[in-house]
Amino acid sequence: MSKKIKVLIVDDSALVRKLLSECLSSDEDIEVVGSAPDPFVARDMILELNPDVITLDLMMPKMDGLTFLRKIMRYYPLPVIVVSALTESNSRLVLDAMTYGAVDVMDKPGSSFSVEDMGIVLADKIKAAAQVKSPHQHPALKHDPEQPQPVKLGSRNLAGRIVAIGASTGGTRALERVLMAMPADCPPVVVVQHMPEVFTKSFAMRLNDLCAMEVKEAVHGDAVIPGRVIIAHGNYHMLLAREDNTYKVLLKSGELVSRHRPSVNVLFKSVAEAAGRNAVGVILTGMGDDGAKGMKLMHDAGAATIAQSKESCIVFGMPGEAIECGGVDYIVALDNIAAKIMSLA
Repeated sequence: MSKKIKVLIVDDSALVRKLLSECLSSDEDIEVVGSAPDPFVARDMILELNPDVITLDLMMPKMDGLTFLRKIMRYYPLPVIVVSALTESNSRLVLDAMTYGAVDVMDKPGSSFSVEDMGIVLADKIKAAAQVKSPHQHPALKHDPEQPQPVKLGSRNLAGRIVAIGASTGGTRALERVLMAMPADCPPVVVVQHMPEVFTKSFAMRLNDLCAMEVKEAVHGDAVIPGRVIIAHGNYHMLLAREDNTYKVLLKSGELVSRHRPSVNVLFKSVAEAAGRNAVGVILTGMGDDGAKGMKLMHDAGAATIAQSKESCIVFGMPGEAIECGGVDYIVALDNIAAKIMSLA
């Protein structure tokens, strides 16, 4: 029998602590070893219980979750998943939490999740986070104030080329590093990153501020054009469609695919059908197998395909599954992926 993952819940709401404990305790691979109402109690429980993963609310009395996260990463680094009531007004805090070392983020039960659905998703995130060793030291989680130098290639006609990227756990930082290294006249890029619905707009706006090209959250019917990166809208599947000589994205609801909405598999399958050999597929860090089957479809349709290397991944699940599926042409370290994309495109 494998060792259970020990989880500490930190949240000022007794009801939320109870709900999370009940949800997670139903998973045979997870043991909730304790719950704390504030960071000061949590500090002592971390030393006493030695948890493998912490779930952390951001809005708490005595000490806010962001300050506590920074202290954890400095003095007792552990994988942390932010579980907080996410709104557009506090999305900046969530982005900062990812910058300071949080492995993942998700909304509390409510409009985005039923309690049952949240338990399934949070359990998956905890299992992914438990694979992260020394998060403050992992190269993909280190905060690097220096912007990567954009790849410089001569002017070219990129109208027919499409780049499709899929990512999950650890993907926000990985995407930042890849896109910041790409030039303003890059080929059109469509991205599925697993994240809560209220977070994708702020994430796209942050990338737009950091990157040379335009980055935006997807709107149904958006034109897919050179110099533009489109981030899938949270809670909607995103597909690529072709009309005559142009591309656009379509958004649709529907069932979870590979346990996700948006799903990388849905995007990659549509790219295989709409763009075929005129596409480049990239799969980055993430838990599970979302994107593996879709990347194989892209590969079989003639697209060039890239998987992030194991050494540079926070979690090698998605890239590893894509490689195992036989759909990957190139295995590339994170900081070399932008150059590889541009050379293929």
